[in-house]
Amino acid sequence: MAPMDIGIWLILALACVELIVFSALVGRAREKYGVPAPATSGNPDWERLNRVHQNSLEQMVVFTPLFFLYATFVGKFTALILGVVFLLARIAYAVGYAKAPEKRAAGSAATFLVQIWMAIGVIGSLLWRFSVNP
Repeated sequence: MAPMDIGIWLILALACVELIVFSALVGRAREKYGVPAPATSGNPDWERLNRVHQNSLEQMVVFTPLFFLYATFVGKFTALILGVVFLLARIAYAVGYAKAPEKRAAGSAATFLVQIWMAIGVIGSLLWRFSVNP
């Protein structure tokens, strides 16, 4: 397997680990803030951590296919860079949101920009390929 391919799989594995960490933080915070399962509301600090986890899970649904499509049809190297930016953006989002909802903006914006970049890249590449070879 080529190093770039390993990098692609590594980014995906790290994104999954990131979700696992966010999930563990939510579980630990349930006890700390007295929010028994299956409650989905309670202490605001717990609710913010839960939203970090839920939102990150939602973003993975968009990121994962776009990431693979981008790596396949646009470029693996840029996909790796965008993957790293996505991972860092989710960390910035998590740290910011855990402190205060208004501090999640930078991480949220960076996540959005990575996904838009990948979506435009994939669609543009596919349209170009179709126009060249209909």
